Amino acid sequence: MGEDGAVTSAPQRPDGPTSVTRLIATDLDGTLLRDDKSVSHRTVAALAAAEEAGIEVFFVTGRPARWMDVVSDHVQGHGLAICANGAAVVDLHADREFVQVRELPRATALTVVQTLRKAAPGTSFAVERTTGINYEPAYPPFFESPGATVATAEKLLHEEPEDTAAPVLKLLAHHAELAPDEFLALARSAAGAYASITRSSPTALLEISGLGVSKASTLARCCAERGISPAEVVAFGDMPNDVEMLRWAGTSYAMGNAHPDVIAAASGRTVANNEDGVAVVIERILAERSAG
Repeated sequence: MGEDGAVTSAPQRPDGPTSVTRLIATDLDGTLLRDDKSVSHRTVAALAAAEEAGIEVFFVTGRPARWMDVVSDHVQGHGLAICANGAAVVDLHADREFVQVRELPRATALTVVQTLRKAAPGTSFAVERTTGINYEPAYPPFFESPGATVATAEKLLHEEPEDTAAPVLKLLAHHAELAPDEFLALARSAAGAYASITRSSPTALLEISGLGVSKASTLARCCAERGISPAEVVAFGDMPNDVEMLRWAGTSYAMGNAHPDVIAAASGRTVANNEDGVAVVIERILAERSAG
């Protein structure tokens, strides 16, 4: 199917047909959000209709909690969102309060830094904590970060006593010369035994979490708490950091603009984010429910 083709049906998973949808899990950038970072009126209406029909909606993103304002008005019911690729669950109804944190141990982060410096000379790092981001002098200033500490990653990870330091959610690694997928493959080969490594940026920017921490594993925990099985979940994504979640969910959709690995992992495909691909599927789910 071409990038702007029609929505495909989601084939059944090997473990059988999906049940009635009870939860929708959606990535944000490149998936729910349009390229201008807005949530379309159609998407807002679809999310509200899903919640009204009794379907829970979880935003599952690589974004830190401080960047969730764009969707905080559109989460209903539980008010929870999964941030930082599964490293944090936050309550958007309670001013982005951390409900659960799955931190990256500082000793592990240091090992990854040392390993990647050898495997990919020229790599620069940033450290994302629950309190904000700090970074190395060579790390690109992707966004304004007032109050950020600028120092080597080794110093950033040693600056406070272990018992008083804010938890590390993820380590970010950037390379100015390597291609994004090349850098990801190299990093996984060199340091994948120590941490979970993925990417969601179009640049060579890697996101490194504690071993076993992913969108999928944290979503699985949230669903288990609610008695929701994978078969009752419909998930959406577009980049490599969504792959595990799309494989875990009973039904999953790659966006029309998705990375090839995401297309391979998903059980179906919808149109691109700029064409409201998530809303298109939600509308179909609700129409089928009404007809049934």
